[in-house]
Formats: sequence, structure tokens, C-alpha cells
Amino acid sequence: MSAPPAEVSERLLTAWRGEILAGAVYRLIARRLEPREAELMDRMAEAEGGHRRRLEARMTELGIAIPDPDTVKVPVWLRLQTRIAPIDRLLAAREAAEDEEVDDLYKRSTGDPVTDQLLRDIRREERSHSIAVADLRVTGGRGVASDGAPTAPPAAPPPDRGDGPPIAVPGAQARLDKILGREKWHRTGASWISGAIYGANDGLAAVFGIVAGVAGATNASSAVLTAGLAGAIASALSMATGAFLAERSEAEVAAANLERERQEIAQHPEEEKEELSLFYQLKGVDEAIADQLAEQMARNPDAMLQALGAEEFGITGTGGGNPVQAAAAAGISTGIGAMIPVIPFMFTTGTVAIVIAAIVSLVAHFLVGAAKSLVTLRSWWAAGLEMTLAGVIVGGALYIIGLVLPS
Repeated sequence: MSAPPAEVSERLLTAWRGEILAGAVYRLIARRLEPREAELMDRMAEAEGGHRRRLEARMTELGIAIPDPDTVKVPVWLRLQTRIAPIDRLLAAREAAEDEEVDDLYKRSTGDPVTDQLLRDIRREERSHSIAVADLRVTGGRGVASDGAPTAPPAAPPPDRGDGPPIAVPGAQARLDKILGREKWHRTGASWISGAIYGANDGLAAVFGIVAGVAGATNASSAVLTAGLAGAIASALSMATGAFLAERSEAEVAAANLERERQEIAQHPEEEKEELSLFYQLKGVDEAIADQLAEQMARNPDAMLQALGAEEFGITGTGGGNPVQAAAAAGISTGIGAMIPVIPFMFTTGTVAIVIAAIVSLVAHFLVGAAKSLVTLRSWWAAGLEMTLAGVIVGGALYIIGLVLPS
């Protein structure tokens, strides 16, 4: 057998690596979800595995050596992002990756009809995956909190396993969205991890500006240390109390949501019953059985309230976030970030202190910006450079303002 064209080998190998990577990412996301949502992610991963096996079969037919799957590694930064970033953003990124992969990898002909047909089949199934992820993202807006805690069931139809079309629930999602569209009062929470990152960002940026301004106004005298310490303490306390109150408010919102849902059940029992049935249908339950389940739940208003609370916005008996934990994370991270520009002035003053403070602060700006990409899913170097540029602008502007201010 003659060697296959280079385009065929390259495309099959690229697709093969992409399927392994996609499956690994879905499994990493599944670790952060409740069992019912994790099962969907695992099934998505299994579907990617089915695609991989079909690609391997074709590669074997063509005599293309199949590399060791262990050579395909999830990049360290992506692995960290799957552990820290909000679930809805991870799903959005996965959806975009699926779309890009479909457009770039599977549309162009390889020159081999059999391979082209295989890639077209996988392309069609990948599009169904993209739609499934997009649907899960939609419910993620109200159904997956920013800290990754799922607050509603996945609205996506179960994905294919590489050997058939996905199972759809015609009209169910549209009908459910119509009901939920009237209920605009749902809310979701935020992650204390992302709060800590943004706390460090705020503390560093704010106090770097204070230090730069006072240094310019006083020729980097000992007054910079006093102003910097005061700014650092104020920033840390402000962030800590803000985070504490935000978590407390989230618990209050959850209680208010439950009370409002209780009123919905009392005022619109048939609509709420249909809503619960649709949630069950979107999990793959037959419509008649879902209607029966909803009917049975409706006989006990408290049980129905508990079910709808969990299905719509993830309110369970576990409660919300920990206000003390959130306050500690935000306060400590803000304090650490805020102290970085101040430290050089603890040991020296004048031009030397200004130069050292500028260097360490801008390096810290880059590192904090890179850390933010764990949450925003942007490129780490782009996020770091953007944050560094912001530091240069803030520090430079305030230093100039300090120079023209009367000391």
C-alpha cells in the first residue's frame, strides 16, 4: 500500500489529537459538577472517544502510525482553568473550540473520499456537541453559578456516542425558556477564588497609584510609606467587608427566590407543574412519565418547591457560600496585592525606592493579570501584558499628577 497523502495524514492526526484533548477537558469539567451534570459531561467525553476510535480505524486502514495517546497532554494552564474558571465560561470556550474545529478541520477536502466522508460524519456530530454545549451554557446563565456550582439541570439533549444522532426533546427547551423568561428574579453567585484574584488586582492597582502619586508629590519621602500602608489597610478591609456582605446578600436572595417560587406554585400551579415536567424531559425522561412525576410532586407543595428550587437555581439544603471564607480570601489577597508597592519604602526612600517599587509593582501587575486569565480564559500573556500596561498608565499618570501638586 502506498503512503497516504500528507494532507490526509495531517488532518487525521490533528482530528485525533483534538478528540483526545476535548474528551480530557470534558472530564476535568465533570469533576466540578453534581452527578447529573457530570454524567452529561462524561457522555460528551465518551462521544469524543468514539470519534477517536473511528479515526484510529481509518488511520490503521491507511497505514498511518497511531501515536501514544499519553503524548496528548492538556496544557497546564488549561488544566488550571478547568479547576478555577466559572463553568459557564468553560462551556463557552468549549463551544467556541468545537465550532472552530468544525470549520477549520472538517470542511476542507483531503483528497481521499473515504476520509472526507468520515470527517463529514464527525463534523455533523461535533456540531450536535456544540449545540448541546451551547444549550448547557444557556441554562448555565441561571443554572451554573460563577463558582462552578450547578444550579439547574443541563438543557442539552444527551449527546451521541459517535454511533448515532443525539436524542432531542422537540419544543421542550423553548417552552421551558418561555416560562422562565417571565421569572427575571433568578440570581447566581460568584467564586471566592475569582474574588481573591480580583482582590489582589484591585489592591495592587489602587495602592500602586497612591504610592506613585505621593512619591511624585513628596520626592518619595517617608510619607509614601504612611500613605501606602493606610491605603493597603483600607483596601483590604473594604474588600473583606464587601465580600462578606455579598455572600450574606446571596443567602438572602436565595431565601427570597424560594419564597417567590412558593408564590409561583400557589398562583400558577399548572404552569409550575409543566415547568417541572419540562426539566425532567430535558434529562431524557419520557414526556408522559415526566408529566406523571410532576403531577405526583404537585400533590406536596413543599416537595415541589424543593424540586423546583434545585432545578431552577440550585438551591438545596447545603445553603450558599461561606461569608467568612469569602471575606478572608478577598481581604487577605487585597492586602497582599496592596503591600507590594509599599515594601520598598520600608527600607529606603528617594529615587531608589521609586525605581524598585515601579519594577516590583509592574512585575506583580503582569503576574496578577496572568492569574486573571484562569478566570477569564484569555491568553495568560495577553492578560498579563494588558494589566502591566494599565499599571504603567495609572502609575505614570499619578506620578506626574503628584509632581505638579503642591507638597
